[in-house]
Amino acid sequence: MEIFLNEKSVIVKKGYSAFKVRDSVKADADVVILNGFMIKEDTLLKEKDKLILIKRGEIPNKDELENLLVSRHTPGLHEKVKNAVVGIAGLGGLGSNAAVSLARLGIGKLILVDYDVVEPSNLNRQQYFIKHIGMLKTQALREIIYEINPYVEVKTIDIYLDKQNIMEYFKEAQIIIEAFDNPKCKAELTNTILTQCKDKFLVAASGMAGYFSNNTIKTRKITNRFYLVGDNISEAKPGCGLMAPRVSIAANHQANMALRLILGEEDI
Repeated sequence: MEIFLNEKSVIVKKGYSAFKVRDSVKADADVVILNGFMIKEDTLLKEKDKLILIKRGEIPNKDELENLLVSRHTPGLHEKVKNAVVGIAGLGGLGSNAAVSLARLGIGKLILVDYDVVEPSNLNRQQYFIKHIGMLKTQALREIIYEINPYVEVKTIDIYLDKQNIMEYFKEAQIIIEAFDNPKCKAELTNTILTQCKDKFLVAASGMAGYFSNNTIKTRKITNRFYLVGDNISEAKPGCGLMAPRVSIAANHQANMALRLILGEEDI
């Protein structure tokens, strides 16, 4: 009888139970999940059942983790995802949230660029914790990504990006996510990528401040290689700050657009 054990096809005898498989394969497993549900009592297995055995706190090896990721993905896309390289310019509310979503996808490589440190005020919208205060954002985010998926390759660059070095640091990236706060830096990155990096896509953002409607944040295709996320109106200013919900919505628009581009889907 065929079942799927940690997403791999295996043959077991009829009459085998979930706990019997656990005891023979991974006796120290604390958690037994049968067809998507954690079970506390032993259950007879049926043809094509899916059984997942987990030991709490244990890091799966690379193949195991990839199999488990693939099991939750849309079928057929993981090969492209794990071979993709995405660059992120700025690791604040947009960049840190987008990086975490891409890491959860099992992205092949992230190039993370920022020169700043984590400050207490960052915690209202950025993917950092109190223990990271004072750390370089690149190092803090590397640590977070490792806790999510230690097999994502992370390249960190602690530098101020300008038109002199943008092409050098993002030369490996197929897609670049613009995640700056400073309008001047946004413009410089955008102009440099679009005029000098003809083989790269840029996913930028403008307008995600405040607590306005979720639905005004949209992804727009500006040119064949340039996408812009946000409402294009709600800039951060006195009386209209940046907060986690809308910033995270915009960041995940960026991450999802990057995913679509990796998969060859260039329409919004």
